[in-house]
Amino acid sequence: MRIIELLDKHHDRSRFDCGNEALNRFLKQTARQHIQKGLSRTFVLVDTEQSELIIGFFTLSLCEVRVEKLPSQFAKKYPSIVPGVKLARLAVNKVYQRQGIGEVMMIEAMQRALVIAENAGGIGLFVDAKDELAKTYYSPYGFVTLEDAFLEMFLPLSTIVQMLE
Repeated sequence: MRIIELLDKHHDRSRFDCGNEALNRFLKQTARQHIQKGLSRTFVLVDTEQSELIIGFFTLSLCEVRVEKLPSQFAKKYPSIVPGVKLARLAVNKVYQRQGIGEVMMIEAMQRALVIAENAGGIGLFVDAKDELAKTYYSPYGFVTLEDAFLEMFLPLSTIVQMLE
């Protein structure tokens, strides 16, 4: 059975390879430090049969966004700075890519963003797409591009609620 849990010492980060060196390096060298310092939370997808093996991971943090960056239909509703949840990273081990695992983690990230917003406030989930390919990946989930920021995207809470119903 596969589960998503907070990254811990027992997870084998050394064998993770998603094909992107920056993401690999973050998981191997920085993710646990950020958890310990309270900067972000990295969650890993593992199989309970081999709980040390990381199939994929995603990182969430809090963020603030200037309202003028939001698409106009959202910008008029809010004060000048709005809180949100940032999907800082999402990666799947090469061995498990193209099997729908990214979607499983994306839905989990959406659920966690909703819980955070319900408990602390926030207007949605934000992501900085790494490139055009990543932007194409996020678009079908309902992410919209921020103003004057081609690769920065926003998924409103209302869209998350609709998707999860």
